[in-house]
Amino acid sequence: MNVFFPRRYYDKKEDIPIEAYYRRGFRGILMDIDNTLVPHDQPVDGKAELFVRRLKAAGFGVCLISNNDEERVRTFADPLSVQYVYKAWKPAKRGYQEGMEKLGTDLGNTLFVGDQIFTDIWGANRAGMYSILLDPIDPKEEIQIILKRLPEKLVKWLYRKKKHLGRREFDGY
Repeated sequence: MNVFFPRRYYDKKEDIPIEAYYRRGFRGILMDIDNTLVPHDQPVDGKAELFVRRLKAAGFGVCLISNNDEERVRTFADPLSVQYVYKAWKPAKRGYQEGMEKLGTDLGNTLFVGDQIFTDIWGANRAGMYSILLDPIDPKEEIQIILKRLPEKLVKWLYRKKKHLGRREFDGY
């Protein structure tokens, strides 16, 4: 089950202690788009723009990693002036590796942030990255995602139980 556990789990992107991660030596952030930065299939909004500006101001390079087609990802990334990888085929490692190459970062100094355990988090963990799980922004999703959310509830429950029992932090810090 640990392969599906994120290193950290926050309710929403605004809860991530960006400056603390920067002080720990992280310099790149790879992020999912849909239901991580904005509700599914929505354009850039003020909250996403503010969050990305906060990341950049802290010193992070930002790259969006999405399984969507280039049109969706490019039209989201361009207004934010960030790098992107489209058709990443998460949970495959390739998209994560390509994102780090674009940022000039590596496994030791790159975070991944996403909302889905069986694509985003599993893929980041398979790639050897520091993974951060967020709760989805909007419960309205496509049926194939809704079906994945059911077993995700079990993984989240097991994660919380393991953390609550005082077991060692998953990130080694």
